[in-house]
Amino acid sequence: MALEKITMPKLGESVTEGTISSWLVEPGQKVEKYDPLAEVLTDKVTAEIPSSFSGTIKEIIAAEDETLEVGEVICTIETDGDLQTEETAPEAEESKPAETVQKAEKSPVTNQAKKTEGLRYSPAVLRLASENQLDLEQIEGSGKGGRITRKDVLRVIEAGGTQDPTAASSAQSQMSASADTNQSVQTNTSASKAEVVTQAGDREIPISGVRKAIAKHMVASKHEIPHAWMMVEADATNLVRYRNTVKDHFKKEEGYSLTYFAFFVKAVAQALKEFPALNSTWAGDKIIEHKAINISIAVAANDLLYVPVIKNADEKSVKGIAREISELAEKARNNKLATTDMEGGTFTVNSTGSFGSVQSMGIINHPQAAILQIESIVKRPVVIDDMIAIREMVNMCLSIDHRILDGLLAGRFLQTVKQNVEHISKENTPLY
Repeated sequence: MALEKITMPKLGESVTEGTISSWLVEPGQKVEKYDPLAEVLTDKVTAEIPSSFSGTIKEIIAAEDETLEVGEVICTIETDGDLQTEETAPEAEESKPAETVQKAEKSPVTNQAKKTEGLRYSPAVLRLASENQLDLEQIEGSGKGGRITRKDVLRVIEAGGTQDPTAASSAQSQMSASADTNQSVQTNTSASKAEVVTQAGDREIPISGVRKAIAKHMVASKHEIPHAWMMVEADATNLVRYRNTVKDHFKKEEGYSLTYFAFFVKAVAQALKEFPALNSTWAGDKIIEHKAINISIAVAANDLLYVPVIKNADEKSVKGIAREISELAEKARNNKLATTDMEGGTFTVNSTGSFGSVQSMGIINHPQAAILQIESIVKRPVVIDDMIAIREMVNMCLSIDHRILDGLLAGRFLQTVKQNVEHISKENTPLY
């Protein structure tokens, strides 16, 4: 027998880490090559990690909700081959948890913590124990060798188990002895908790892996990109009339809906050809102006937000764009988006109007240069030739990276999108 390591894979060009969302296997379970082992979350996509070997799951090293760098070991598999026991392959058995133990022995600990020297706890287990004042010595572990897993701690919490305050200090001491990379995160978390006062009836909602990834991406965008924004309104009356005359026939013939959003994406893609600076990325000492016009679209599904990409949108018809919107939305709802569906976006269009919004400022999808919010189409009184008319009006709000773009260029781009939208008609805009 041989002991093989499964590591966190690289799930995208710029992806450097992933979070274990859930394990699909358990120690002792037999798996075949390419069988899914776990679901992993990144800031781009949710994916499954396949097994690289056929064999038996030996140990699950990474806990659920734990974030690991690409290349770190997440589990080990015992495969057919030369006999290799735990004594002959300690590096697999003791990989990441061993580091925690070693650092704990070097750090000052309380008497309570010293009792647990040599035992291995993941950061997630230590955090849960500290937050809920649980004594880890009193919890029976279901993991290999009696190791306490996150599920063991959650089981005790759900049963209403609380310990005396000394247990919290024991767990806190062990948390302080964890890996140096976790110390600052835990300290910041504790500081944040101290500022929040909870009252009777308040409900604490655990942060999911996907929500953590979204939060990290948004913070990076706001921290790095100097945002500026502007808005124009466009008369979408002709668009509304055109779509209303063809939408039923289109749905019957094609099998999917012809949405307003498809027309807007087409209008934006055409404008980006005229203003390629909007289709750019800041790269430190240079600006990269992308040739391909790949439109990222925001898709809400299962209370989460995904940003899949319509590749080469300027080369597609309205029908082709509508089809991709439908297919990508369906994939998002069924958690089937692949890494390739999420990569390569150069500009983002967000249909905030589908939720009734009439004005909003979007956070730029880092590292892109801009994001356009398409708001609700609403009937409003408008002055035309000194007469008041009821027209279908839509606001379009553009957020820009002020390092790349200035107001003049952004304004011209918005005016072009406005003109493209207002010229949509049966004569000017073929569906196919």
